Amino acid sequence: MYLDELRALLARHARPDGATAIDGVLISKVEAADPPSASMTDTVFALIAQGAKRLALGDRVYDYHAGQFLVASVDLPVTGHFTEASPQLPALGFGLTLQPTAVAELLLRAAPGDLPPVTGPPPLGIAVSDASDDLLDAVVRLLRLLERPRDVAVLAPLIKREILWRLISGEQGAAVRQLGLADSSLAHISRAVRWIRDHYTRSFRVEDVARMAGMSTSAFYRNFQAVTAMSPIQFQKQIRLHEARLLLATRSSDVTGVGHRVGYDSPSQFSREYRRQFGVPPSQDAARLRGSTHTSTEDPAPALP
Repeated sequence: MYLDELRALLARHARPDGATAIDGVLISKVEAADPPSASMTDTVFALIAQGAKRLALGDRVYDYHAGQFLVASVDLPVTGHFTEASPQLPALGFGLTLQPTAVAELLLRAAPGDLPPVTGPPPLGIAVSDASDDLLDAVVRLLRLLERPRDVAVLAPLIKREILWRLISGEQGAAVRQLGLADSSLAHISRAVRWIRDHYTRSFRVEDVARMAGMSTSAFYRNFQAVTAMSPIQFQKQIRLHEARLLLATRSSDVTGVGHRVGYDSPSQFSREYRRQFGVPPSQDAARLRGSTHTSTEDPAPALP
């Protein structure tokens, strides 16, 4: 019942840019099963109402379909594509950005015993679950506000908090709760992830990043791998290659210059690792990407994980 109305709302309010009148809410509508493409997840709750998607993070593969949702609790470099989508039955998705401050506020309001304590190793950076009826109901009520603009300012924050509470108290609650805990293992790893993303062109020692994250080297390496499915050096390489592909697609045809710009001293190493990641050499991929960009008549919608 909820999925039927959710599909109708998403189809009715989908826009080419994916944005909505509600802050932090995105709608995705895709009419063709696309080839895998690279992107960053952001911290997000993403629900599929129609169609199916596959996401790869390191050596982990996540498939999710109508009635299921994905939570990304760390900004991660992923490769994904819709596996079920057509003009007759487009893939339809809902996304809500997860804000650590909003999570922290709800955790402070929760009564003792309302939530289990966060223990053990940090949760995976990405997880998939079935959406409960309560969660689907809240998402539907939030999207109904798109048809009642005067209610958005007052009611949207309340319903977004309800959605967040359903996530915090649900199957993937450990991952979402750690977003709001300043001293959680996930928070330490998130700091390291942000640092590597901001300084991806620079070489670094794992020991130094571990110290900056406030962890011992062994604990940092173990927890980083658990959350991201990659070592810190592999993570940096993924960021470099994602940034290089973006540069090649939008601005530069100088493959060697792009390789140097993202941190590669060796053009041959850059070309080799780029081909291993994306399946084609950077010069060939650049020509294809710029061709598809030039023939597009509208800006693509932001990609939901």
